[in-house]
Amino acid sequence: MWILDVNNLAICAIVTVAMQFMFFLIACSCKFDKVTDFAGGTNFVVLAVMTFLISWTFSTRQILATVFIVTWGLRLSGYLLYRIIKIGTDNRFDDKRENPLKFAIFWIFQAVWVFTVSLPVIFINAPRSSDRYDYITPQDIVGIVLFVLGLIIETVADLQKFNFRNNPANKGKWCDTGLWRFSRHPNYLGEIMVWLGIFVISTSILQGGQWTAVLSPLFTMAILLFLSGIPLLEKNSDERYRSNEQYVEYKNRTSPLVLVPPPCFSCLPSPLKCLVCCEFPLYNYLNGVQNFR
Repeated sequence: MWILDVNNLAICAIVTVAMQFMFFLIACSCKFDKVTDFAGGTNFVVLAVMTFLISWTFSTRQILATVFIVTWGLRLSGYLLYRIIKIGTDNRFDDKRENPLKFAIFWIFQAVWVFTVSLPVIFINAPRSSDRYDYITPQDIVGIVLFVLGLIIETVADLQKFNFRNNPANKGKWCDTGLWRFSRHPNYLGEIMVWLGIFVISTSILQGGQWTAVLSPLFTMAILLFLSGIPLLEKNSDERYRSNEQYVEYKNRTSPLVLVPPPCFSCLPSPLKCLVCCEFPLYNYLNGVQNFR
């Protein structure tokens, strides 16, 4: 079984590197931002469908996981493609487009991200995985609930923010409507729930080295909570709006990730805000530097 998994992993790694390299050549040679996020989302879909077809066992869990990833991947890549077409350019690459080496680092990281986060579905779709517990387990039910709720939250949050930004009356404002009233980053909450759900589903069949699939939700949380996700967006927002008292009030009463009613979040002591709601000190740049309050 482990040998078959290694073969599966090798094929997935080769396909991921080839796909990202192809899109990198297009983006780098044409100074083209519109394929970056699209390349990531569609790569997940390709890996899920490819491993599903390679296994040729079509168990209930394999069908379910593959449909979930295809739905998530097409929704995300389609949304991000439409958004970048509307915006025109991605400011994340303003200092990288003219430097192929810096630009390549992003694409290498994206390949690592796709492969690592795809591990649960790769193992679920591995040959003979259907031989183990080909019936709905309690883990499957928990994982399905997490995934569905996460996808709904992420989709609704993206639509609400997109509509907010496309309203001329909201120019220069931050989104604080809908789910964004209860969380400063509800879309990231949904993303974390999606991959935590897929991992929980995979625990029904994981054995031995396959437990490396836990890297999927851990890697997702690390990126969103500590690297290029919330910290970067919080810094940009604080630098832009720190002189606006309404923004400062919004930030102080709104959870950074978990959906919490503002009055409840405001009443929590700082340690609980950090432990329960992920209000980490590195998210605070209201004074121009990280404010460890």
